[in-house]
Amino acid sequence: MAQKNGVKAGTSVQELPTASDVDDSVTIEESAKVEDSPDAVEDVKDIDEILNSLKALLSTVDKLQKVRQDVGDIKPLIVQMLDGELLAGEELEQLKAGVSSLSRLVRAYSDHQAALAKAQPARELLDQVLK
Repeated sequence: MAQKNGVKAGTSVQELPTASDVDDSVTIEESAKVEDSPDAVEDVKDIDEILNSLKALLSTVDKLQKVRQDVGDIKPLIVQMLDGELLAGEELEQLKAGVSSLSRLVRAYSDHQAALAKAQPARELLDQVLK
């Protein structure tokens, strides 16, 4: 009768690899320990934190661009006003809207700078991952 256990009929026990012949540099238990180690968990948290900081940076860039568009090009009007020129009509309305939006622009710029500083560790991660 033929054997159905996957071992040829002529194979002896001595011909099969022993436990010492198998590369046991990393055992299953050790690999589980590596995955569950606090360092690995911290690395995953660090990567998540870096990715979240990149998302936050992208969001602040988007907000900053929108606020810049809302403020418009009021610099020439502010310069005219600071030079003592009188503004009237559409220019005055544009200046009023722009000046009221300046606080939002300053806040958006500050948020962008903070997000930019927080996202700097992403450079190192990107250099490692995208080599």
